Amino acid sequence: MFTRSAIFEGPIHKGQEEAFFQMVEERLLPVWKRMPNAQAVRVMRTVDSDPDSPDIAMVQEVDYPSMEAVKEALASPVRLEGRAITDEMMRMFDGRFYHVVYNRIAPK
Repeated sequence: MFTRSAIFEGPIHKGQEEAFFQMVEERLLPVWKRMPNAQAVRVMRTVDSDPDSPDIAMVQEVDYPSMEAVKEALASPVRLEGRAITDEMMRMFDGRFYHVVYNRIAPK
């Protein structure tokens, strides 16, 4: 099992928090669920963290059965749909997002 995460590091503009997460739920989540080979999609909104941790607003995770499936999803036109919405959403966000792919080792 491979999980590709998007980590949104930085603050959401003051007063835009609910609009940001509404866009995620109503517009991005449906696109992420349509990614080829996606087995599960999770979106987590940060509510607390260690005092010295980076300012993470949100983490998104998509599970795939193999690294080849991840690569197929990344080459898909569905990804471009999500990227266009993400670019729009970033107007409410002062920060960056980046991706990490994990290979699940437990539980199997």
